[in-house]
Amino acid sequence: MEIEAIVEVLRWANGQGLPVRVVLDDNRELRGVPTSVDLHITAHEVFLRPEHHDETEIAVSLGDIALAELI
Repeated sequence: MEIEAIVEVLRWANGQGLPVRVVLDDNRELRGVPTSVDLHITAHEVFLRPEHHDETEIAVSLGDIALAELI
């Protein structure tokens, strides 16, 4: 999946508060609601809040994401 399409899915989900499934290059899978998508060159990451863990945010480098889709 192209990075532009990944960012589009993550930004849409972030704006709507919708959960996504993210598959990383090493086939690990994460599910959660994006809380921010940072495209600045020094960050280039997305923060996900896993389901049922309102106090937790996971930072994921956009370069490590192979697939992002709404769930």
